[in-house]
Amino acid sequence: MLFTLKKFIGGLLLPLPLLLLVMGAGLVLLWLNRGPKIARLLLSVGWLLLLALSLQPVADRLLAPLEAHYPTWQPRGETVKWIVVLGGGYTWNPHWPPSANLINNSLPRVTEGIRQWRAHPGATMVFTGAAAPGNPVSSAEAASRVAQSLGVPASAIVVLDSPRDTRQEAASVAMLVGQAPLMLVTSANHLPRAMGFFTAAGLKPLPVPANQLAIESPLQPQEKILPSPLWLGHSERVWYETLGQAWQWLLGIADRAAPSGNRGPTPVKDADVRG
Repeated sequence: MLFTLKKFIGGLLLPLPLLLLVMGAGLVLLWLNRGPKIARLLLSVGWLLLLALSLQPVADRLLAPLEAHYPTWQPRGETVKWIVVLGGGYTWNPHWPPSANLINNSLPRVTEGIRQWRAHPGATMVFTGAAAPGNPVSSAEAASRVAQSLGVPASAIVVLDSPRDTRQEAASVAMLVGQAPLMLVTSANHLPRAMGFFTAAGLKPLPVPANQLAIESPLQPQEKILPSPLWLGHSERVWYETLGQAWQWLLGIADRAAPSGNRGPTPVKDADVRG
């Protein structure tokens, strides 16, 4: 119940529903002919913020610092036993190709995890994530089936399908891997918060960002000046992670890994691997 309530309140606080509520309050005041100045202010502020957050220069300028915390991982000869891929958005339709069931941030996480698995022969892939209500397949199992369809054998996969959020994922992984170093694969904007939970759980995660969204390379001119739900989604990721980090701060958990520009804990060589 508490988990569902947290998700519901968090969803209401995201930019689109929050700004729609603000503008809706303004419309109600106008229709009731009460507080016309306040109504115009609410409508104007809501509209301007919605417009700004739907523009690429604004959205990606907000998102880029969050995603830049950890650079793209490039193998350097280190040995890792575990590659942990965190769960994300998914559905399950057996009539679709497996990859079509991973939506939003999930497919880029899985493909980056597979890239790292191919660079580290002998590693075990760990997929996390519980089942959505009414879905017979969990997020972790859906990701596992995609990985298998792309050539990863079932013997190289572990499915952890009980965790419902990042904190629970860290606890479940800790019970599985102990003190062994692991590669932590998740979206670049989510990685700073995930590193906080995993280090707090006593783990030794190596940060592997995936699904980078903030675009700094050239775009068509109209893409920079026209509002789009795509860019609003980028702004939403910033706000979502900001709320998540605030909750994490209340729990007394912070990202204890290295600052921006570093890769986190020092990668270990073959002789250093335990467990």
